[in-house]
Amino acid sequence: MGTAESGDGVPGETVSANGHPAPAAHTAPSAPSAPAGRPPAAVVLSLMLGMSLVALDSSIVATAVPQIVGDLGGFSVFSWLFSGYLLAVTVTLPVYGKLSDTLGRKPVLLFGIGLFLVGSLLCALAWNMAALIAFRIIQGLGGGALQGTVQTLAADLYPLKERPKIQARMSAVWATSSVAGPGIGGLLATYADWRWIFLLNLPLAALALLMVARHLTEPARSAGRRGPIDWAGALGVFACGGLLLFALVQGGVAWPWLSAPSLGLLGTSAVLAAVVVRVERRAEEPILPGWVWRRRTIAAVNLAMGSLGLVMVAPMVFMPTYAQSVLGLGPTGAGFVMSAMTLSWPISAAFSQHVYRRIGFRNTAAVGVSLAAAILFAFTLLPRPAEAWQPALIMLLLGAALGLFQLPLMIGVQSTVGWAERGTATASVLFSRQVGQSIGAALLGAVANATIAARLAHAPVQGLPGGLDDVAKAVDEPGLLPRAAADYLREAVATAVEHVFLCATAAAVLALLVLLLVAPRRFPVLPEE
Repeated sequence: MGTAESGDGVPGETVSANGHPAPAAHTAPSAPSAPAGRPPAAVVLSLMLGMSLVALDSSIVATAVPQIVGDLGGFSVFSWLFSGYLLAVTVTLPVYGKLSDTLGRKPVLLFGIGLFLVGSLLCALAWNMAALIAFRIIQGLGGGALQGTVQTLAADLYPLKERPKIQARMSAVWATSSVAGPGIGGLLATYADWRWIFLLNLPLAALALLMVARHLTEPARSAGRRGPIDWAGALGVFACGGLLLFALVQGGVAWPWLSAPSLGLLGTSAVLAAVVVRVERRAEEPILPGWVWRRRTIAAVNLAMGSLGLVMVAPMVFMPTYAQSVLGLGPTGAGFVMSAMTLSWPISAAFSQHVYRRIGFRNTAAVGVSLAAAILFAFTLLPRPAEAWQPALIMLLLGAALGLFQLPLMIGVQSTVGWAERGTATASVLFSRQVGQSIGAALLGAVANATIAARLAHAPVQGLPGGLDDVAKAVDEPGLLPRAAADYLREAVATAVEHVFLCATAAAVLALLVLLLVAPRRFPVLPEE
């Protein structure tokens, strides 16, 4: 067993003398890892269109919530427009990943685009909030297929040295959608009707469907015995993941964490998890195969990506609140602060190939997450009151650091498996990030609420909101409070966001420790044919 320079341009990644990977990366019978030439432009455009459907979705809907609630009612449950969609995407990722390894990428992608199109049409026809939430879940079931399969195809269609380019394009799609989505949603909701937000998906989805059907051709796979699809495991993963995410989303919001509903949901999730493990051990072709966690490379990346999901909650969820409630910026100004990260991320991701070709996947990611930890901590050192450019600079630097962290890990994992395992491996990474984000939203939300509640309980001024439920309204309309109370509440929110960023710093340090202590120094990259 020796170390050689693989043909992908990444020096020092580990392969054995006979061309097979080190034991950490089991090779399954598969087709060549990448085709000989670049895919047609139509295929690349169809993948970018598919990714844009998912990327635009949440940002374009968020700005139309007031109009949707005004038309359909259901203010108390409107958050499930996002939670229901996220839950459906998350729990279906591993299912679609395995199906794409079994049936091929193309049928899974076509199914996902078609289901997303149907869900969008139904959302546009919704007659009340309950119906809209249900149809958003249908959209999410299609979005899960889109998100995972597009990422997998990017690795299938491009050799390792070309993958940063296509991944950078995908990141640019996310960045553009994050910036343009709120503006498009606001314009449609204001000057047309909120239903056009969903109708806009129809021509895009139809075009993507047509282009994938006509132009995407998968490499021929070696003939091998295909085991039965593990539908029992798929149902178990869906039920277990759904209950767990439901408990995390509702805990501390709809009911206390230590209440009977929370404990019951978490306990049932634990029981279902044990059942899923038992079912998957007996399945011939499990949806969640054990090798995803037995191989050091994939297990370490899954854990690191879970930490990334937690880290992302701080800037994505709490920075807008900080910008508007503490800095006094309007929605547009807060959007500019947020856009700094979405602009620097894809640029850094594209640049990362020049780094990991020199020092390897793990070390590049370790540099990125180390910088991210330092930048997150730097936010807590900002003066009060801060100037708007200061948090914007923090977001710009954070996006650059996370671009160095995420993309090398994703490309590295995809390069350690063959075609027949790449869908499952990619889905496990995305699933871990989504679960980390859900846990982070619950955990960091609890930290913020506890901080504000403690400040309210020991307030030296009068006229403050009586409880957490009244804080949001007071923050949105500070003129309703006495000046001293408004200033104190603003300081309380600033302290809460600082505590959240400290927790995110700890999550980034945890990701760094996982990379250094669990991940192999050199990823076992498969040789390309």
